[in-house]
Amino acid sequence: MLRLGSPRRRINIGLIGMTFVLSIFAGRLIQMQGLDSKVYEAAAADQRQHTETIPAKRGSITDVNGHDLAVTVEARELSIDPSKISADVRGKVATILARQLGKSEQDMAAKLARTDTRYQRLATDVDPVVATRLLQAGVPALSAKKTYRRLYPAGDLAGSLIGFVGDEGSGLAGMEQARNTVLAGRDGKQRVETGRDGQRIPMTSSQRTAPMDGQDIRLTIDRDIQWAAQKSIREQVQKSGADSGSVIVMDVQTAQIVAMANAPELDLNNWRKSPQSSQINKAAADVFEPGSTNKVITAAAALEARAVTPDTVFHVPDRIRCADQVLKDAHAHAAESMTFRQAMAQSSNVATIMAARKVGSARLYQMLKAFGFGTAPGGGVPGAEAGLLPDYRKWSGSQSCTVAYGQGVSVTALQMASVYQTIANGGVKVEPQIVAGTTDSSGRFVPAPAGKHTRVVSQTTAKEIATMLESAVGEEGTGHLAAIPGYRVAGKTGTANRYDAELGRYDGYTASFAGFSPADKPRLVVLSVLQNPKNGHFGGQLAAPVFKDVMTFAIKSKKIPPTGSVAAPVRTRAGQ
Repeated sequence: MLRLGSPRRRINIGLIGMTFVLSIFAGRLIQMQGLDSKVYEAAAADQRQHTETIPAKRGSITDVNGHDLAVTVEARELSIDPSKISADVRGKVATILARQLGKSEQDMAAKLARTDTRYQRLATDVDPVVATRLLQAGVPALSAKKTYRRLYPAGDLAGSLIGFVGDEGSGLAGMEQARNTVLAGRDGKQRVETGRDGQRIPMTSSQRTAPMDGQDIRLTIDRDIQWAAQKSIREQVQKSGADSGSVIVMDVQTAQIVAMANAPELDLNNWRKSPQSSQINKAAADVFEPGSTNKVITAAAALEARAVTPDTVFHVPDRIRCADQVLKDAHAHAAESMTFRQAMAQSSNVATIMAARKVGSARLYQMLKAFGFGTAPGGGVPGAEAGLLPDYRKWSGSQSCTVAYGQGVSVTALQMASVYQTIANGGVKVEPQIVAGTTDSSGRFVPAPAGKHTRVVSQTTAKEIATMLESAVGEEGTGHLAAIPGYRVAGKTGTANRYDAELGRYDGYTASFAGFSPADKPRLVVLSVLQNPKNGHFGGQLAAPVFKDVMTFAIKSKKIPPTGSVAAPVRTRAGQ
């Protein structure tokens, strides 16, 4: 017979085995709940806790009168969990999202098809009304996060000066980039506990660091004058067939920039579709040879050195040899006697060279430096370039003559406007200003510090140059198209050969006009410049009318009355 083993033995063996297994479980529980409890508690907390960014509101950019040029409004960022969208409703959901968000249905369907992920961002900068509509439509697994979007109410007004903000909320050009730290503020943070579905667990602890909103920046730009400047230069660029153009309006006493216009200008609401060239603030960054507008610096050097006076008479042919070059006046003429005043009014290159020779290259170079050539202007204008001022010891034989009338040196429109601000301000150069002030954390307006003041020439020299420039806008001057009825105007035309970096040679012209009004009590400086015009090329023909249009609008807008005085009789011709 088959004998069965003792049941007691089997039971004992089973009990021993169970005791061993249970002891392992017990030991593990002791380790987890006792020895390692803090570790697992921290790990669980990390799984539940999430840090959310609380975006700071970006500060506004306004004109000098508080009109909005760049503002921030509330928006929503929409995201979805594709794993919770069943296949049978995926097409319907994609259609709803595409219609409400202005996206393609294919794009939405592709995001919903990513069922291997639990997060897909659908859109940023969504209007809160649209986001609420979608949430109420019952789209499954849809979530909305508060954010902000940047708007530019004025479109292309001062577009390249203001710049724009990228998708990540940082400034990418212009003032938006240059003052990004001030405008952006500081994001806050919030640490919350959420469940597996991503929803916040009620009654759980949270840690919150409040955001610090960005400060508002008030520019010195006047919206109305900026509009007039852009309109005038845009129309002249189109009419003349120029590649581009710029206008600067500057306050004489403070050097605050009242307008800084370019054509073509950047439309800030469509900056992604614009060519990169339109994103550059040409008025501050484009470098060119100024031509005859630079003659005021030669005149300043000659008058300061007492080498000439406005009434000094020169016997002026229409050409002069300088080293291996023969340099000419713009128009052929018989040799004639000219006062220095007349030479400036008629923009004689030859007479200017004669005056420069009395000064010498070293003194002329120092005067160019004193007026700001070769140095980037301060004042916070984004993208401002320094131009090019070679050391006089490196000037070629002909360059020692051409620099006198603005060829062989390079400047920006901003630098040239500063030259005329210095003359109009009695010889005192003020650092150009583009920011009027900012708001502090309490919302109080804090004015920007005034620009640095530097005396460049004596008040007497500045006044003598002003009278010479007023003659240049007279009937016999090259700038007569800049004259404004009822107002005294001082200014100078400029026509320069234009160096084309792509071609590696001179090609085309730069036409410009710079001046101020009222001539006897200056309030505003206006400079206009056109690059590579095809229909005409003289500054008096193309740039002077822009000056007249913009200055006329500006003095009316600022309610600047005529002084009521008339220019004192001066000797313009030799023998008078």
